[in-house]
Amino acid sequence: MKKSNTPEISVIIPVLNEEENLKKLIPYLREEGGREEDIEIIVSDGGSSDRSVEVAESFGVKVLSSPRGRALQMNAGAGTARGRVLYFLHADSVPPVNFDALILNALENRTDAGCFRMQFDSPSLFLRFFAWFSRFNLPICRGGDQSLFITRELFDSLGGFDDRFRVYEDNEFVGRIYRMASFKVLPYELRTSARKYKLNGRVKLQYHFARIHWLYFSGKGPDVLYAYYDKHIKQTG
Repeated sequence: MKKSNTPEISVIIPVLNEEENLKKLIPYLREEGGREEDIEIIVSDGGSSDRSVEVAESFGVKVLSSPRGRALQMNAGAGTARGRVLYFLHADSVPPVNFDALILNALENRTDAGCFRMQFDSPSLFLRFFAWFSRFNLPICRGGDQSLFITRELFDSLGGFDDRFRVYEDNEFVGRIYRMASFKVLPYELRTSARKYKLNGRVKLQYHFARIHWLYFSGKGPDVLYAYYDKHIKQTG
C-alpha cells in the first residue's frame, strides 16, 4: 500500500522581522526532526520589513502573508496546514531533539494537546527560577514561548485562537484546552530567547506579565490587555 503524502505534523511559526532566527530554526527543525515528508513547516508572516520571507522561501518551506497579530497569523497557518497535528512554535524558541517523535508519542498516550518545559538562553537565576515552574501542569504556568501541540480535530472543535487577542492569545486558548481536553507538559526542555527580558529588564517584565494575568482573570477584555502591554512593554519584533 502506498504511504499517504500527508505530513504527521505541521509546524506553524508566526513571524515579524525574524530573519536571523529563521536562519537557525528551520535547518534545526529539519535536522533534529524525523523524515522531511512527515514534517510540514509553515511560516506565517505578519508584514516583516526585513528578509524573513526571503529567508523562509530560500529553505523551501510554505510561507503565508497574514494580517499582523500572532492569533491571526497562527490561525492562517492552521488554515493551510495538512498535518493531523498542529505544532505552534515561536521563531526564537528551539524545541528538543526528536521533538516530532516526542509529540506523536504523547498523542498516542491519551493526550490531546501539550507543550514542553522551558528554559531561557540566559544564565540568570531569576529567569531560571520562573522557567522551573513550566514543569507544572497548570494553566497559570503556561505561555506561548513553551510552544503548543494539538490535534487538528481538537483545534478545529475549539475554533482556533481568538483573534480579538493581540496579546495573551496563547494563554486564552490553552485555558480553553484545559477545560475541554487532556493537556500534558512533556518532561523535555525547549530553549527560548530571553531577549525581551534583556530589553525590558527581568524583574520589570515579569511584573508586567503578572499584571496582564491579573487583568485577564479579573475579567478585562482583549483591548484592555493590549493597551497595558503596549504602554508598558517594549517589543522585540
